[in-house]
Amino acid sequence: MFSLVDEGPERSILARLILPGSVVEDDPLEELHGLATTAGTEVVDELTQKMGTPNHATYFGKGKVEELRLMVERHEAHVIFFDNDLSPAQVRNLEKATNAKVIDRTELILDIFAAGARTHESRLAVELAQLEYSLPRLKRMWTHLSRQSMGVGMRGPGEKQLEVDRRLAQKRIHDLKTELSKVESRREREVAGRNEMPTISLVGYTNAGKSTLMNALTEANVLAQDKLFATLETRTRRWHLPNRGHVLLSDTVGFIRDLPHSLVASFKSTLEETRQANLLMHVADASSPNVFEQITAVYQVLEELGIQAKDTLLILNKIDSINSPRVLNRVLDRYPHAIPVSAKTGKGLAPLCEAVGEALSREFLDVEIDVAHHDGKLLAYLSAKGKVESREFHDSHVTVRVRMPAAAMGEVNRSAIRITPTELKLTGEMADADETPDNGGVASVEVSDTPSSEVA
Repeated sequence: MFSLVDEGPERSILARLILPGSVVEDDPLEELHGLATTAGTEVVDELTQKMGTPNHATYFGKGKVEELRLMVERHEAHVIFFDNDLSPAQVRNLEKATNAKVIDRTELILDIFAAGARTHESRLAVELAQLEYSLPRLKRMWTHLSRQSMGVGMRGPGEKQLEVDRRLAQKRIHDLKTELSKVESRREREVAGRNEMPTISLVGYTNAGKSTLMNALTEANVLAQDKLFATLETRTRRWHLPNRGHVLLSDTVGFIRDLPHSLVASFKSTLEETRQANLLMHVADASSPNVFEQITAVYQVLEELGIQAKDTLLILNKIDSINSPRVLNRVLDRYPHAIPVSAKTGKGLAPLCEAVGEALSREFLDVEIDVAHHDGKLLAYLSAKGKVESREFHDSHVTVRVRMPAAAMGEVNRSAIRITPTELKLTGEMADADETPDNGGVASVEVSDTPSSEVA
């Protein structure tokens, strides 16, 4: 039905139905344009329509469908991208009416992920998401679902081809989930085993500049391109923070508005770094006119992943692309604690390093803890929850120097003989003032470690 007339890129038309309550940007098709370009097509025309409810048969109204058909003829277009999710019947009716391929938003995003997947893990995740999306949309075709040919013994009496297709897809989905579950367990163990350094995860809207920022901070030389979803796999590098030492910095897949739920679930193992990070750095494109909507979309995905409560720094990137201070001030008025930077020029990286150091200090305490010799439970707890730097044995106790998460200090406060910050030794009146008799004479510890503002 559809054929290419030349060897150039496919010509595409963009379409969007704007429903009541939808967030309408200055250019309502800007993001879809970026997706279509990332998919390798040439955008030749655009069409939008405002309606109270979608047409149940063709999504667009009758007049707009005819307008789409004329656009296809005029531009000899091959594909129509909708910035909405369509039902299988709506896709079939639109294809019949316009004589062009019709692809909705979810299918386009899945196609981009499939083209960009490089590792075995990401390919499994994308295939699973595609199959779960395609299962209710199966037509009388099956060749993309399995390499095993159909034949004698593959169907029961009177069983239709479509039912066999669905059974094959369901079997493959089960196999993929089983394999991904093993990958997730292995990744979870790997990430959990990295207790030698604090971990920081970069999150943000796609094309916000996370990879560029990672390169600027770590000289990692990871791929950084001005396109949507340039990063699909998690990359982790060492980052040296001034006066603090090394931390692990991870760059993850970018998020997007209305990210398919099946894709989020499939990439759960890839996002394990984010789930177990000590700190999130949420990178936003401050130069985007849709920056508020993009920040909200990222928080929604984080909530879906169950990690919205993590300590997070908001980084306003690409300030070098902002011509008017009012544009940046508009964002800072809503997010006054955000940190403006330019990963491209290096501006603002020094305050960023300082803010990260302060944030990590909220998470970790460097302390010396006196533990009774017989208290093996507390000694084991310190080894399991913190990074033990040294042990010094005395007649009545063991002094353990350890870096501990602040959230794990409850058990220590209940059982330790004495707790002393290693960067602020408590002596004389200070020690007496900080001791709490109700807690067995244990010092109440609050450590603030503010690093130098020099860029690593």
